[in-house]
Amino acid sequence: MCLNRRDLGLLALRGAVGGVLIAHGTQKLFGWFGGGGLEGTTKAMEHMGFHPARQSALAAGLGEAGGGALLVAGLATPAAGAVVAGTMAGAVAVHAPAGFFVTSGGYEYPAFLGATGLAVGLAGPGRYSLDHLTCHALDRPWVGLVAFLASAAGAYGVVARRRHVVRLREERAAVESDEQEGAGLS
Repeated sequence: MCLNRRDLGLLALRGAVGGVLIAHGTQKLFGWFGGGGLEGTTKAMEHMGFHPARQSALAAGLGEAGGGALLVAGLATPAAGAVVAGTMAGAVAVHAPAGFFVTSGGYEYPAFLGATGLAVGLAGPGRYSLDHLTCHALDRPWVGLVAFLASAAGAYGVVARRRHVVRLREERAAVESDEQEGAGLS
């Protein structure tokens, strides 16, 4: 068997991106690697405007850890890429107000992870993968299309709901501020 550079490159890319996602997901789910675990992530999700917060925390952790694990294994690669892209869309929404660059809290990093996951999902896992070993049973164009549509719809719903919650909070804070200012004038 001759090693193929393209397939080795895909294996390395899947391992690197998937490994990072597994680490981030397990921080959220189990508190590993200094993360907050499900309880801490739930509080963070609540603070960021994701509702319901616990389900959002669980979905983010599973999307990252599960999508990352599937990428590393090269199993159901189109679905894995779609899950990663959809999960990272939520993270991009949180970081977008800070601009692009991660140095100012921007969305550069989650956008890169999401785009890379999506690209691997589109390119396929390569020869050194479980998809290849299973004769690509879960690496079919229709799997990718269904997974992408479901992931895009889910991400849109989550981001729209978060945007609505954040807007309501801002309106409530403005009303409370006006009431406090009005009370100080009497």
